[in-house]
Order: sequence, then structure tokens, then C-alpha cells
Amino acid sequence: MTRAEAGRQRGWNDRLPPSKAYKPRPGLSRDKRSAEQDRAAGGRHRRAVLLDSGSYARASIQLRLYRNTRRIQAYLRWSDNGVTKEKHVCDVDEATRAANLALAWTKAREEGRVVDEPLPPNSRASSVAVRAVMTANKGKDTKPEMLLRAALHRKGLRYRVGIRPLPELRRTADVVFPKVKVAVFVDGCFWHGCPDHYRPSKQNSEAWSKKVKENRDRDTATTIALKEQGWTVLRFWEHEDLELAAEEIRATVEHRRARL
Repeated sequence: MTRAEAGRQRGWNDRLPPSKAYKPRPGLSRDKRSAEQDRAAGGRHRRAVLLDSGSYARASIQLRLYRNTRRIQAYLRWSDNGVTKEKHVCDVDEATRAANLALAWTKAREEGRVVDEPLPPNSRASSVAVRAVMTANKGKDTKPEMLLRAALHRKGLRYRVGIRPLPELRRTADVVFPKVKVAVFVDGCFWHGCPDHYRPSKQNSEAWSKKVKENRDRDTATTIALKEQGWTVLRFWEHEDLELAAEEIRATVEHRRARL
């Protein structure tokens, strides 16, 4: 059965396609929309359009419903020097938006409209896929950090985010209580070498192990420097129960306030 035949069986010749076949979920954030495109394309690095300048732009697929023909058409969109460009890729007739996005990305790749973004000359990653995973790991406002901050807020605590506890020390903490000198860090399992979840990379392992060791040494030096200046330092792994972490932070902050 062809896709067109499947579409006819779903009744698209008699009625409009269902909204779930082309519309994004309401309230989807920009980051989640980007992640949706990444999944459909097979990775962020697979969304590259080669520009005339020799550089690359990250593209996305837009699905549009044409009511008069009851057809969903997919367009590839990207920005070139600040100008938005797009090209029609194909008609799609799958039952879900995810399936239609994946179909359109496959077609765009088959036609050579998108390519894999190559590794930068100075990259430590062993492949574009590895680099895509690493660059997707945000340095701030990560999901664990946001969950912890929300838990602290529910407990009535107010704090600063992403600042240097000591201005002269080039280290930022994830959550800071300046008046009582409490600095909180939420450490990622991969980048900081979690003893429970860190697994050395099988490719380019020496370089990655060196990077993780440098991060751990930096963490230790930061903790020592802050404690020497009278700060209490609390560190939590991203996999820990953040509600329990928030309770420990609350107790620590209240204890320090009582001593002022």
C-alpha cells in the first residue's frame, strides 16, 4: 500500500487530516521544538544545510496544511546571513507529526538538501554524533538545576543564580545565598565523573578522561577556596533526589542565619 493509498484509507480525501499529523503540541518551548526536530532528523548534527559561503546553517522542517487540497506539505527552512530561506521537500501523509517530520527529513537527506555537519578542526569529539551529544549538555539552566530551584522556591527560599560567590574567583555556583555564604553546585554525572554513573568513552578515551579529571580537580579547588573564605559548599549529583537536596539546603541556610 502506498502512502497516498493509506491517506485515502484515513479519509483525507473526504476530510481534513487530523491536527496531530502536523500541529506541534500547544505551549511547546523553543528548546523542545528544537529537540523534536533533532529526534526526527536523527540528531542535531544531521540538520545542516551547506551555504554558498562554505559554512553551515541548522535547518528545520515546517509542516503546512493546505485546506483546499487536504494535503500536508513539508518545507525545509534555514537562515542564510539573516535571511530566512525555504524549499518544498515533499507531501507527507503519516498519521502523526513525528512520523511526518521523520519522513520529510529522510526525503531531504535523500535529495542532498541536508548533510551531516562536520567536526570543527579543534574538536575533541571522536565523531559528529558524539559532539552533538556533548554540545546538547547545557552548562547552565539544566533540568536538574531548574528542578532544584523550583523545590527551593516552594520552601520559601530566595537566592541568586549563576553568580560568583567570590568576585575575584572565576567560579560560578548554580545557587547562591550571599548573605549567609552558602554556595550550591549541581554536578553533571558525565562531566564531573560521578562514581555511580560515569562511564569512560570508548572512543578518544584518553582525551575525555583528561577533561573529566580537570573538571574534578577544578571542583575540589573551588570548594577549598570557598571554604577558606568562610563559605559552606553543598554539592549534589544531577541524579540525586532534588527534593531531599532542597531540604538539606534549607536546613543549612537556616542554621547559618541563626549564627549571624
